[in-house]
Amino acid sequence: MGIKVYDLTKTTNVARVLISLEEVGADYEVVPVDFATGEPKSQAHLTRNPFGQVPAFQDDDDVMLFESRAISRYILRKYKSDLLREDDIKEAALVDVWVDVEYGQYNAPASAICYNVIVKPMHGEEVDQQVVDTNLEKLKKVLEVYEARLSQYKYLAGDFISFADLSHVPCTYYLMLTQYKLVFDSYPHVKAWWEAIIARPSIKKVFDIMSA
Repeated sequence: MGIKVYDLTKTTNVARVLISLEEVGADYEVVPVDFATGEPKSQAHLTRNPFGQVPAFQDDDDVMLFESRAISRYILRKYKSDLLREDDIKEAALVDVWVDVEYGQYNAPASAICYNVIVKPMHGEEVDQQVVDTNLEKLKKVLEVYEARLSQYKYLAGDFISFADLSHVPCTYYLMLTQYKLVFDSYPHVKAWWEAIIARPSIKKVFDIMSA
């Protein structure tokens, strides 16, 4: 059967999984989930993801996972990728720290901005500028911490690229399609970090897939 990734609307969480798959050179199939027919809430999909969301991930018949960061870690471990730095307990811990920071500090404000300025207009809804402005200020505070960290190290967990860096890609990629990309100009080390990450072949391939 091989690896299958179940996707709804080419979401950022699915992109995180696909980046991990591309980084390790795995073969995989993206299986669309039909929202219009209610497939996300079907029993078949709920078996894959009990919350009726995407991504859902299947590896042959014996591994079924959901939650994009957990799926990505599984992929990187299966293919013995160095992106988790598991040969060094200190480095592995720092990767975990910055993945948690991405999830707990960075993703929420960045996602809120993207949702308001990209997704809502696609559905004919008005942008809630107050929400955007509030989350922009939250994001700036996070970027201040990143700027200090990246003035000492090339990447977040140290002088090596890791899953902690790549986990930031999906949301940041879309943020950079908005006018709010200019906020990164105030954080030169963050901007250099982003430019180094986005140049990776895995990133280009995934977003070619996402935009097709």
